Amino acid sequence: MKSFLYTLLFLVAVFPVRLRAQVVKDSIKTDSAEHILEVPDTVPHLQSKFASFIPPAVFIGYGLLSFEVDAIRRVDFHVYNDIQKKHPDFHTPVDNYFQFAPVVAVYALNLAGVPGKNRFIDRTILYAMSEAIRAGTVSVLKHTSDRLRPNSGDRLSFPSGHSSTAFAAAEFMAQEYGELSPWYGVVGYSFATATAILRVYNNDHWFSDIIAGAGFGILSTKAAYLLYPIIRNNFFRNDKDNDKKAATIFIPSYNNGVAGFTFVKRF
Repeated sequence: MKSFLYTLLFLVAVFPVRLRAQVVKDSIKTDSAEHILEVPDTVPHLQSKFASFIPPAVFIGYGLLSFEVDAIRRVDFHVYNDIQKKHPDFHTPVDNYFQFAPVVAVYALNLAGVPGKNRFIDRTILYAMSEAIRAGTVSVLKHTSDRLRPNSGDRLSFPSGHSSTAFAAAEFMAQEYGELSPWYGVVGYSFATATAILRVYNNDHWFSDIIAGAGFGILSTKAAYLLYPIIRNNFFRNDKDNDKKAATIFIPSYNNGVAGFTFVKRF
């Protein structure tokens, strides 16, 4: 497991990338308060193609069919029995950390001065939207599907929350840095895949749980990247016709353990 982690970190750190000839330096250091007050127009190109939604939709469909199709459900039991036979005492907490690795990598690259697709404020809002979509969907399904975990711990097995978090983060990394090098996406999805597999090996989820979780995670991030340009261009747009900037203020806040934001816009 350690050798796997070291290999992935090596790819992130030293794999050569060819940057575009003209690119605005994008790091947390350049996003000053004045930049935060006016969200830059950097996201019109994020519209996802319909075909890119097919794989996560297939993953979700597979997971849902496991409730009705005996052949798919038998795969769950086959995988479970095989792991219990070969690795009955396996347990590791690594999956709790792997699920966040792609997001940490994105902001680490940002701090190191490697420009991503979007500025810090846009990127952060995109990830927050993705997490809101993912967490809301997964939470509702966990409480309505009523599937018992393999370890009989509770009836919140479907879909896998860790897997959905990991794959949402992997797609986030791929969206932000995939144009610089496809290896960024490979690294992100490697961490996500490892997270999902470990959830099964740790006896916390069925195979169909992690497949569905992967689908919901990817779909959540893709949906955020599809919807945000619409929101951005309608609520954070400059008034070019009147040759003046629309008064838009967006200030994140954190007080007494409660996160929030202040939003003011002149129409």
